[in-house]
Amino acid sequence: MTVGETSLTVRIRRLPHAVEELPARMTEGSSGFDLPAAIPEAMTLAPGASVVVPTGLTLEIPEGYEGQVRPRSGLALRHGITVLNGPGTIDADYRGEVAVILINHGPEPHIIERGARVAQLVIQRLTAIRFEEVQQLSATHRGSDGFGSTGTGRGQPAA
Repeated sequence: MTVGETSLTVRIRRLPHAVEELPARMTEGSSGFDLPAAIPEAMTLAPGASVVVPTGLTLEIPEGYEGQVRPRSGLALRHGITVLNGPGTIDADYRGEVAVILINHGPEPHIIERGARVAQLVIQRLTAIRFEEVQQLSATHRGSDGFGSTGTGRGQPAA
């Protein structure tokens, strides 16, 4: 999709500690907008540790949409850094600062610098949902088989 074909306005407010740049897509085809670390000085994220990283931004997401805070694949691949509650949800009625909960699954400490792109923001349209309570659900081949039951045959472990 080319920018301008369909657009949605998301109002954004920069807090006093925010970095200069607003969230941005790195390529025209990117779906996510990189979120910056709005920290006063560099911080070290130790292996196994988690931290809340402020972005210095507040959003006004239109009703009927949500913001999703997702990991950046490069941080995950190269350093084992990911969003702990990924994707994190930003509800349309939330007006507080957007923050990112990062965890270091890697073997080395990771330095987070001010302005570093720590996560990405994706805005998604929501579908109105209506739950209908019933006594029984329709049958499927999988049925109630749980984790690991798809692709390996009715709940059997892969060889």
